[in-house]
Amino acid sequence: MSSFYSRISAVFLMVTLAGVVASNASDRGTAVVPSPAVDAKLATAKSEQTTVVSGGCFWGIQAVFQHVKGVISATSGYSGGAAGTAEYELVSNGDTGHAESVKITYDPSQVTYGQLLRVFFSVAHDPTQLNRQGPDTGSQYRSSIFYNNDEQKRIAEAYIGQLEKAKVFPRPIVTQVVPLKSFYPAEAYHQDYATRHPDSPYIVYNDAPKVAHLRQEFPDLYTGK
Repeated sequence: MSSFYSRISAVFLMVTLAGVVASNASDRGTAVVPSPAVDAKLATAKSEQTTVVSGGCFWGIQAVFQHVKGVISATSGYSGGAAGTAEYELVSNGDTGHAESVKITYDPSQVTYGQLLRVFFSVAHDPTQLNRQGPDTGSQYRSSIFYNNDEQKRIAEAYIGQLEKAKVFPRPIVTQVVPLKSFYPAEAYHQDYATRHPDSPYIVYNDAPKVAHLRQEFPDLYTGK
């Protein structure tokens, strides 16, 4: 959508779009997304690491990871483009190179990188949708993993290969695995949007179900914070 305001106005169409969203979700079927065969070990001491992912509107991705055990913070923002275009109205045009992204800061002694990716692929978004996610379309909604180091790259690529080989999804995974160049936090009104606007039709139809699925599918990882 072209702007924040057009996204908000579109919530009035969500009753109609609900069937579309449900259809998109059903495309994934009932396949269980397995744990990664290649993963980092849990760290022996508390520390902080980061990763950046994108997969549709950052409101929902942020909301999901804010409820994952071991996640210290999740920040909505932009990755993939230049600093000068890291503004919502510009990114929404779809030609800046940016993706709506979320920076996840986590404690590797509580949750592994692979576990975060499992959440990302199973409940946070549909990795088979190219340059779109649910009702939102454009390259700014693409599925991407922005890795910080060689270990993250190795784990992410191995996991995608594992999921493809197992034919977990009915269509090919289109998630890009690319190096993180920069992350730019989004405007203040985008931060914690799902938490602050739980009754928004957009959140109710698109994002609240993701958090509910996290709680259902990953009770050991879910936290109600």
